[in-house]
Amino acid sequence: MSKVAIVGSGFVGRAWAISYARAGHEVALWDGDESAPAKAMSYIVGLLPDLEAHDLLNGASATLVAARMRSAATLEEALDGATYVQENTPEDVGVKRAVFARLDAAAAPDAILASSTSAILPSAFTETLKGRARCLVVHPINPPYLIPAAEVVPAPWTDATVVERTAEFLRAAGHAPIVMKREIDGFVMNRLQGALLEEAFRLVEQGYASIEDIDIGLRDGLALRWSFMGPFETIDLNAPAGVRDYAERYQQIYSRIFPSTQWRADWSGPVMDGVEAERRQRLPADKLVERQSWRDRRLMALAAHKRRADKDIGH
Repeated sequence: MSKVAIVGSGFVGRAWAISYARAGHEVALWDGDESAPAKAMSYIVGLLPDLEAHDLLNGASATLVAARMRSAATLEEALDGATYVQENTPEDVGVKRAVFARLDAAAAPDAILASSTSAILPSAFTETLKGRARCLVVHPINPPYLIPAAEVVPAPWTDATVVERTAEFLRAAGHAPIVMKREIDGFVMNRLQGALLEEAFRLVEQGYASIEDIDIGLRDGLALRWSFMGPFETIDLNAPAGVRDYAERYQQIYSRIFPSTQWRADWSGPVMDGVEAERRQRLPADKLVERQSWRDRRLMALAAHKRRADKDIGH
C-alpha cells in the first residue's frame, strides 16, 4: 500500500483519513492549525471501535487502523513519499490557489493532487500550476468512510490517465467514484440534491406540504429504492418494457409539472422562518449534536446491511 497525505484535518480531512487507513494506506495528517491533527486523531480513535463493531474496517482491528495514521509536523513531512494527496482546506478560492501552489512545489512529480472542494471548479485554482495536469477534485459525500460515492472532477487540463488512476485508487479503497467527463458548477451530487431541495422549498413556501411530510416522502418513500439503485435503474424497472416504456407512459406527467418549477423560493426569506420553526420543534438546537451521532450510527448500520446484502443478494 502507498502513503496518502491529508492536508487539512478538520471535519472532512479526518473522515478521509479513516477511509484511506482502513484501505491499508499509511496516512499522514497535516493542518495549518498545529492542534488540528491531534484533535482529528482523538476523534478518529474514539470512532474506530464503532466501525469495528459493525465490521466496517475490512476485517482489521481499530488499533491496527489507528496505527496506520500519524500527525505530520510540517506540510513537507506529510507530502514526503505520498503518492496521493487529499486537500481539505476552507472553501475559499484564494486559499485553494495558495495551498495547491505549495502542494505542486513540494509533492512528488507523479503524486495525484486532489481537492475535496464541494463548490469550486478545479480550473479556478490549478490553471497556473506547472503540474496542473495531475490536479483534480475528489469531492466526498460526507462521511466518506460510510458513504462510498465520491465525485472525480477534472479541470480542462487534467490528464486523462490521472483521472483513471484516481478512479482506480478510489475503487481499491472501497469507494464508488462518479467520474465526470468535464467540470460544471455544482458537479453531479449538488446539482441533483439542489434540484430536490429547490422543489422541497417551493412546496413548503406555497403551502402544499409540511417539511415533515416532505421528509417522509423521501425517508419512507423514494429513498428506500434510491438507497440501493439510482433514478435511471428505478425507472427502467418501473415499466414492463424498461426505461423507454417508462418515458412513453409517464413523460407527460413531468412535462406538466416542469413549467411550475421554473422559479426559486428564497431559502433565506420568510419560508425559512417556517422551516426552522418546524425543525426546532421536532429537534431542539441543543440536541443537534446528539442527533448527528444518531445519524452516523444509522449510516453505520445501513452500510453494514448493504455490504451483507451485496454479498447475499448481489449488487
